[in-house]
Amino acid sequence: MQNLFECKVKYEKVDEASGQQKKVNETYLIDAVSFTEAESRIYQEMEKMISGEFAVTNIRKANYTEIFDNEDGDRWFKSKISFLSIDEKSGKEKKVSNQILVMASDIKDAYDKIYQGMNGMTLDFDVNAITESPILDFFSYFGEDTDEIPAHLKPLSEFENREEVE
Repeated sequence: MQNLFECKVKYEKVDEASGQQKKVNETYLIDAVSFTEAESRIYQEMEKMISGEFAVTNIRKANYTEIFDNEDGDRWFKSKISFLSIDEKSGKEKKVSNQILVMASDIKDAYDKIYQGMNGMTLDFDVNAITESPILDFFSYFGEDTDEIPAHLKPLSEFENREEVE
């Protein structure tokens, strides 16, 4: 399960239309283990992207259950979906809502990507809302450019093989 954090970063950048410097406050999504790691990772990522001073002004836990990334999209959309679930104790149906973040080019494309991503789900679901998100980029725990497992983590295969031997 991912631990996702929305990080707000404040810095000055050149406005493309006017050529003037202006202060901006942008939102990024980070997959991290803790608030401390999220702060450390957002500083590392921003140092690669921003020349000059910047500050992380806010970090908060995000509650997305799924993220559908799409190379063709250019904006992140936040979607609320709901489905019926049966409570095991009482046996009654209850409505469960989840939030999904999807990269798409427009709302219709986001809607299509949600249905495409949820295709294997055995439950019927409803898309209740789709809104454009302020998130500009998502930095996953294992970056797109690396398939390498960090030194402090061990591959799951080592544990599976150990159980088979015992």
